[in-house]
Amino acid sequence: MDPSEPSQTASDYITSQLRLEADAREALPYQFDTCTKPLGPLRQSVFACLTCSPPPASIHQQFTPAGVCYSCSISCHGEHNLVELFTKRDFVCDCGTTRMANSGASCSLRVDTETGRKGGVVREEARSGNTYNQNYQGKFCACGDEYDPEKEKGTMFQCLGLATEEGGGCGEDWWHPECLMGLPRQQHVKPAESANGVLETVTEEDEAAIEEATNGTGTNEEAASGEPPHAEAGDVHHHEELPLPDGFPAEDDFDHMICYKCVGTQPWIKQYAGTEGFLQALPAHANVNISEAPVPASVNGSSLDHKKRKAEDELDDHPDAKRSRSGAESSVVLPSTTASSEPVNGTSPRHASLPQAPTGQLSLFVKDDFRAHLCRCSTCFPRLAALPQLLEEEDSYEPPVSESDHQSAAGRSVNSGSILERGEAALSGMDRVKAIEGVMAYNHVRDKVKDFLKPFAESGQAVGAEDIKAYFAKLRGDEMALREAAMGAGGS
Repeated sequence: MDPSEPSQTASDYITSQLRLEADAREALPYQFDTCTKPLGPLRQSVFACLTCSPPPASIHQQFTPAGVCYSCSISCHGEHNLVELFTKRDFVCDCGTTRMANSGASCSLRVDTETGRKGGVVREEARSGNTYNQNYQGKFCACGDEYDPEKEKGTMFQCLGLATEEGGGCGEDWWHPECLMGLPRQQHVKPAESANGVLETVTEEDEAAIEEATNGTGTNEEAASGEPPHAEAGDVHHHEELPLPDGFPAEDDFDHMICYKCVGTQPWIKQYAGTEGFLQALPAHANVNISEAPVPASVNGSSLDHKKRKAEDELDDHPDAKRSRSGAESSVVLPSTTASSEPVNGTSPRHASLPQAPTGQLSLFVKDDFRAHLCRCSTCFPRLAALPQLLEEEDSYEPPVSESDHQSAAGRSVNSGSILERGEAALSGMDRVKAIEGVMAYNHVRDKVKDFLKPFAESGQAVGAEDIKAYFAKLRGDEMALREAAMGAGGS
């Protein structure tokens, strides 16, 4: 054996395996044995499979977009070229449907209605109500960039999505801050902070510009970390050194973004710019000033400040609507999902006190409590009813979480947990006689292995993988060991 060949103890091997399995559980925290298609339309994590639905080579080529759920992305398309789109609303998994008929791929998780067996599902009727955008071709933002997590490191923001791509909106697309302002990608001039619903991405070519914009302070590695994005929309991914364009809102100041495309499909929402729950409007072109009418005195004056306070400074005035969902002691009243009876006692409805809508293309940034400040009078409510995401916060479906690392071995099934824990679980569930026989057999093998290792320990020689393989082949009496025994017998 080559002395330079790496060796490790059994304890080291078990520790390394446990570490690898823990890393795998962290990367894939949810169970992936059930397709979500039978559950119907959901807001859920969606993946585009570019292997089964390759993007067209030209705009004239026919293209059938398709998306798959979290479980199918692993169990059915694990070896394919996938693009994580994060959450999309009102979506049904396309795996094993007519949208992927030409790919030859099947869903291995659903039951085939014709055979009654699990797996092999193909050409099921796809849901006609799904909507798609350029994300399903691996393209994002108004610039149409193909997202590559290995090369991009900055920040992208997902639009709340008030209209589909076909309807003139973006369909919950992800946006670069610069593109929302009509700026070149490399123009970053101030440091970024943390945010909800962000995806990190800045091209490697931008790193030199970032360093120059920060007056050369710090290295490229400090200015733009190489950590790739992961996880769901809504997660916090940030590097304080990464700059946002000048004039772009601080990430902590808003909870959602509505791009200028979607705002354009719902022009009535422009009136809320700069009012309670809304930041000032962001022009779609950095050199364009948005014209605004004076705000009536009835509108809260604090909302007129161009420099917004941090979200944590406003918790006392505007309680976090998200927390009220999970906090048992919260007294926050969630916004009503029904039309209000305004005006009451001669008061005007909310929309009557709003300023005149600013003109031009603009994006809006809203705080976590913005829904509570939308007018719900009989005139305005039909608009909100057509956009449920403006009525109440949306719930996203998540598959069941995989077995907890802290669960006892006895409580685990044989098919869950680490390899070591599976063995312990199997042993604890065995018949007592069989368990004792198994332990005795283990002790017998252990003694033989100790005898095998003793010469190595005495000589100080490292044990290599080939030594172990040869020894266990001899123990099993496999073909090679039997051949050696036969040769020995013939020689005698």
